[in-house]
Amino acid sequence: MPAPVNRFKQALGQRGLLYGLWVALASPQVSELCAGAGFDWMLIDAEHGPNDIPLLAAQLASAAHLGTHPIVRLPVNEAWLIKQALDIGCQTLLIPMVNSPEEAQAAARACRYPPEGIRGLGAGLGRSSNYGRITDYVATANAEICLIVQIESRQAMDNLEAIAATEGVDALLIGPADLAADLGFPGRVDVPEVQAAVADIIRRAKALGKPIGIMTGDAALARLARDAGIGFLAMTSDVGLLADAAAAHLAALKDGDAKDAGGY
Repeated sequence: MPAPVNRFKQALGQRGLLYGLWVALASPQVSELCAGAGFDWMLIDAEHGPNDIPLLAAQLASAAHLGTHPIVRLPVNEAWLIKQALDIGCQTLLIPMVNSPEEAQAAARACRYPPEGIRGLGAGLGRSSNYGRITDYVATANAEICLIVQIESRQAMDNLEAIAATEGVDALLIGPADLAADLGFPGRVDVPEVQAAVADIIRRAKALGKPIGIMTGDAALARLARDAGIGFLAMTSDVGLLADAAAAHLAALKDGDAKDAGGY
């Protein structure tokens, strides 16, 4: 029996725009709830969300019976952490702050078994191989791993072609907030300089045939990315949805609008 097919990797570039949601509340129940909403993918965030390996494993398990493909963003590009994330059943990883082809190669090699990489052969202990029941897991896993590296600095822009051409890098994701800060505009993804940089990254990635995505809450930047031919897009998070819904509910209560306030 081979490793499960990575349907997100399969769909990249084949199914048009893939819609996603950032999930950062570190709750298996919230992850399951969000996965049931029908998004193509969701990003379980361990860079800024308070997640660790056991919490990530619980969220992957809670969402496994639903159709949304889970992506895990790790906090750092470290081989030991990549190995653990893959062994708990993650098939698609997002690695932040990849600024050079050397860093991209390190991540790609950490994701693959030898001879293509350096991943240790211990998956029989974890969810990735269904605890050893997927007998051909080691022989077939490399092809089903999807590595996304995050482009979020001037240096990464300068090295874009070399990063994208690194064997084992399957897709790129633009981090506009950190990119804006590195370009000298912290908190201002709306300025022309940042929007031009995003458009340039997308154009160059598409010229290389490399799938590219973005996460942004800025509607104008999202439109720009869609028009430029982005492959996958997220515009909000579980945190944002809950905060907005709580504020809207309170406003409706204060206005005396029982219909808009909802109820149980």
